[in-house]
Parts: sequence; C-alpha cells; structure tokens
Amino acid sequence: MIDTTFDLLQKWHAGDRQALERLVERHLPWIRGYVRKRLRGDLRARADTQDVVQEAVIDVLEYGPRFEISDEDCFRALVARIVENNLHDQRRFLMRDCRDMRRERSRLSESVLALDPPRREITAPPVRASRAENEEWVRLAIELLSPSDRDVILLREWEQLSFEEIGSRLGIPHNTARMRFQRAMPRLARKVEELRSGRARDALRVARLERPESSESA
Repeated sequence: MIDTTFDLLQKWHAGDRQALERLVERHLPWIRGYVRKRLRGDLRARADTQDVVQEAVIDVLEYGPRFEISDEDCFRALVARIVENNLHDQRRFLMRDCRDMRRERSRLSESVLALDPPRREITAPPVRASRAENEEWVRLAIELLSPSDRDVILLREWEQLSFEEIGSRLGIPHNTARMRFQRAMPRLARKVEELRSGRARDALRVARLERPESSESA
C-alpha cells in the first residue's frame, strides 16, 4: 500500500526521517517547476541548481509551521509558496536571521495544524487553541499574504521596527508604511480564519488588486 501525502506528513511529525525523504522525493519536481516559473533573474538562475530548491523544501518541512493536509495540490502549493518567499528573503534585507529564528521557534512548538475541513462531531466541545498553536497559524498565514503585506508585517511584528525604520527599509514614507500595516493586519486575520476553517485553497489566493503606492502616500 502506497502512503498518501497525509500519511507521510503524520509519520514525519512523529519523527520518521524516511517519511520526510519520501515527501521531498514525491513533490520536489512539481515544486521546483512552480518556483522556477515564478522567479526572475539571479533567483531563477539559483533555482536551476537542484540543491537550492531541494534544501529550501527540506528547510520548510523541518522548521516551518507543521501542518497536515490530505489535498496534495494544496500541500504542494503551500510548500512552494514558502520556498519562494524564503529564496527571496535570502537575497534581500528582510529577515536576515530568518532561518535561525524559524528553527528556534520550531523547537518551542509541538503544534501540528490540521488544514483539512473540520470534521468535529456536532456534540463535541470546542477545543481552545494554545498560544503556541495560535502563533503557528499566524506564521503559516503570513506566508500566504501578498509580498507587500508580508514585508510590512514581518518588519513590524518580527523585527520590531518603527514605522520610520520600515519606511526607510521599503523606500516609502513612514505614514505609508503605517497605513500599509493597518491594511495588512485584517488580511492576515482573514488568512488565519480561512486556514483554520479548512479553506486552504481560499487562503492560497493572493489578492490580485492592491492599492497603488501613490494613493497610500500621505
């Protein structure tokens, strides 16, 4: 009997290293192709080196938010999105210590996020999520935001920068940075809700229309 992606995820979260290797072997070709199509310039050239994307996929599965999902298309899309973000972060100012911080957080959390549609019995009492689990939902949701929303939230909430510092990093006025952050937070909340309610496909959609930079400037 061939293990499903869901089976392999469960085994990996239980400590089975071979399950991780099989996950990578099964899904790496698709993820590599997806990432390569979306990258440009030097990042695309780097992605052509097999070891780069493979290492990034392993890094995501080892140190990113842990989740289980039976929809293989959603699994691939989620991992590919995080891999793409990580490759961008490697060459940019953002999250210079991202990898080390991600690894530290992964050691502190044992939460595994269930991304399939809820199947709880109607009579079963709701289970209150721990603070650590809530943080894991947020970590995963951030990866599914548009780049501009993701950048400003990470700079504000992760690196704890002022809006003046964020504006300097992003090359925008500080008031624009503040407004962008205020608009991004409700979008993040919606992503968390979509993920928690089993609507991973909805969460994977990035808003196509974003307010032009000029209209955000004060």
